[in-house]
Amino acid sequence: MTNSNFDTKILEQLRQLEEKYEAMGQDLSSYLDGLLHADYLTYWDYIHLDTLLSLQNPKTQFPDEKIFIIYHQITELYFKLILNEIEQLSFEDEVEPDRFLLRVNRINRYLLHLVDSFDVMIDGMDQKQFLDFRMSLLPASGFQSAQIRMFEISCTDLLNLVEENKRTEMDTENVQQMYDHLYWKRGATELATGKKTLTLKQFESKYAGDFLKLSDKYRSTNVWQKYNSNYKSSDKSETIVKALRKLDQLSNVQWRLAHYKSAVRYLQRDPEVIAATGGTNWQKYLPPRFQRVIFFPELWSKEEKDNWGKNWVEETVFNK
Repeated sequence: MTNSNFDTKILEQLRQLEEKYEAMGQDLSSYLDGLLHADYLTYWDYIHLDTLLSLQNPKTQFPDEKIFIIYHQITELYFKLILNEIEQLSFEDEVEPDRFLLRVNRINRYLLHLVDSFDVMIDGMDQKQFLDFRMSLLPASGFQSAQIRMFEISCTDLLNLVEENKRTEMDTENVQQMYDHLYWKRGATELATGKKTLTLKQFESKYAGDFLKLSDKYRSTNVWQKYNSNYKSSDKSETIVKALRKLDQLSNVQWRLAHYKSAVRYLQRDPEVIAATGGTNWQKYLPPRFQRVIFFPELWSKEEKDNWGKNWVEETVFNK
C-alpha cells in the first residue's frame, strides 16, 4: 500500500468519524486528543484478570474448597453465556431460521460443556475434605443459582415448570399462581414438616420479584413460543426440532443426572444424607424421572415422556 493510498484511507476514516461525532453534538478533535494520551489495552485489564482471580474466598482451610468455588463460578459464567444467546434469540426482529438454529446450537454447546465438566465435581475433590468444608457453608446451596431458574423461564412456558401433579389446576394467565407451584420449590422443603427451608426462604427473598418479572417478559417470547410463532413451518423445522430436543435432554436429563451423580458421590450417607445441602431434598429433586421437567413436551412421544430420564439414570448412575 502506498503512502498516498494510506493517507486517503485515513482521511476517509476521519471524515466518517467526524460525521459520527457531529451527529451526537461532539467534537472529534477532543476525542483524538484523548486517544493520543490513552494507554494501550492489555489482556489482563480487558478481562479484569486480577479481580477475577481474587474472587475465590474459601471459608475453611481445606484446599479443595477452592475447586468447589471455582467450579460453581465457571458454571455461572456458562449460564450467563446461555442467557445472552436466549436474550438475542427471543428479542431480535425477524431472525432467519438459520440464525435461530445457530443460537440454539450455541446454547447446546454450552450445556454440553457443563455436563462434561461435572467430572470436576464428581471425581475432582477429596471426599473427606468436601464433607468437612461443606458443613461450613450452610445454608448456602447451588440450588440458589438464579441464572438456572432464569434459563428455565426463558426456554419454556411457565406451566411446564409447575409441579406435574398441579398443572391441570393452574390458571395459565395467573403468573403468581404458577410461580407458587414451580417444581424446584419442592427441592427445598423440609422432609419432616413440608415447610420451606432457610435455603429456599433466602432465595425467594432475593429473587422472587425478578422471576415474576422475567415470567411476564418471556410469556410470548420464550424459546418455545419463538419456535411456534416463526419456525414451526419453516424449511428448517426438522433440523430445529432436533436441536430443541437436544437442548431439552441436555438441560433436563443429562445436566440433572450429572448433578445427581455428584450428590450421590459425596452426600449418600444415611441418615445424615440431607444435611450437607442445607436441607434441600436432592434425592427427589434432582432425578429427571421424578420431576419430568420437559421444556418442549410437544416434541416428545408419550412413551418418551413416560420414561423421561430412565435410560440415562440406568446407564449413567447405575452403569447398566
